[in-house]
Amino acid sequence: MTPRPAAAVTGLGLVTAAGVGAGAAWQGVTRSGAPTGVRHRAELQGLSCDFLYTIDDLDTESVLGVPALRMMDRFSQLAVIAAREAVADAGLDTSVWETDRVAVVIGSAHGGLPFYDRQSAVLAEKGARRVSPKLAPMTTVNSAASSVCMDLGARGPSLSVSTACSSGTVAIGTALQLLRGGACDIVIAGGAESVCSRLLIASACQMRAVSTRRDDPATACRPFDADRDGFVVGEGAGLVVLERPEHAAARGARIRAGIAGYGASSDAYAAVAPDPEGAGIERALRTALADAGVAAAEVGHVNAHGTSTVMNDLIEATVLHRVLGDRPLVTSTKAMTGHALGAAGGIETALTVLALERQLVPPTGNFRTRDIRIPVDVVAKEARPAAFECAVKTSMGFGGHNAALVLTKSC
Repeated sequence: MTPRPAAAVTGLGLVTAAGVGAGAAWQGVTRSGAPTGVRHRAELQGLSCDFLYTIDDLDTESVLGVPALRMMDRFSQLAVIAAREAVADAGLDTSVWETDRVAVVIGSAHGGLPFYDRQSAVLAEKGARRVSPKLAPMTTVNSAASSVCMDLGARGPSLSVSTACSSGTVAIGTALQLLRGGACDIVIAGGAESVCSRLLIASACQMRAVSTRRDDPATACRPFDADRDGFVVGEGAGLVVLERPEHAAARGARIRAGIAGYGASSDAYAAVAPDPEGAGIERALRTALADAGVAAAEVGHVNAHGTSTVMNDLIEATVLHRVLGDRPLVTSTKAMTGHALGAAGGIETALTVLALERQLVPPTGNFRTRDIRIPVDVVAKEARPAAFECAVKTSMGFGGHNAALVLTKSC
């Protein structure tokens, strides 16, 4: 029997191109067919990849108000909206909670890069006197966490994580450690990202990391598919409320799932390429399983990093099979949400909680042709019902940052 998890998941907040709100996002990632949130962007015109996954149905001004918007870049805005949903979902009343015992840990790869880009243009075109004095507080990676703390009145530890595309997963792992260490009773954790930046996407094109299927952007992101050619960037935020199980039980909270184990590692190999043997992600996965006290045979589902890049997908799938065998149903939800970079792990952890609750594995969107080199059972075309008590979330990031979480259905 799986040991009792160290953290109870009591709330979810999701803002994604697949849907705004946890319910809408779940519907978006479990439906059949191509994604609906992919758009050509005028800011990217002329680039070989001029499209992104974009959240269209979100009026941040009406939700947050003009004064708040003036102090937050879009990634912080998305974080605040997701945090409000997660806290409400957890049934927490911010007017009476023990504020000093509430922590916030949010990951982001790039912070407020779009605002930085705009201010660089202002400096070049209009001079130094026209540059905004709000550049630093709006663009640093920590501004999402600080914005959430100010919005909710959380006065416990406030931390920011930036480990490239594993940032959101590492943030949740860090939250688990805070709870275990007794630093707090509640942690709001996950990731937020919004990087419609011409400079960044141009660099990604030069790196050949992103898909260049400009003629059919909706099907460009196709994780684990034989014809994959790169990822497609998305924006979004995914946050979970974690509590010490005793704290959640004492207040009669609904416990949605448990976080039982966490592992992290570094490839120490290359700036952008993963270790071709997958030693780093394997080490993170095995560490997470050992931390949770879970045997590989108990894992029934993996929400994989699955970016739709040729080598990353192959390396990750090979490691998953080497460690976990044939049983787990593997999916990547990035075909429906886009690759939200530092927010991906937060979004996908929340989706894994929903998969455990519903005993349903979302399909890997745009999966058409099986890659015979991929040795795992990739769920495709339609969501697949399954019975499983334990699931895994894996993440990999530029610079060799790897992370894995073990989640359980009960806590």
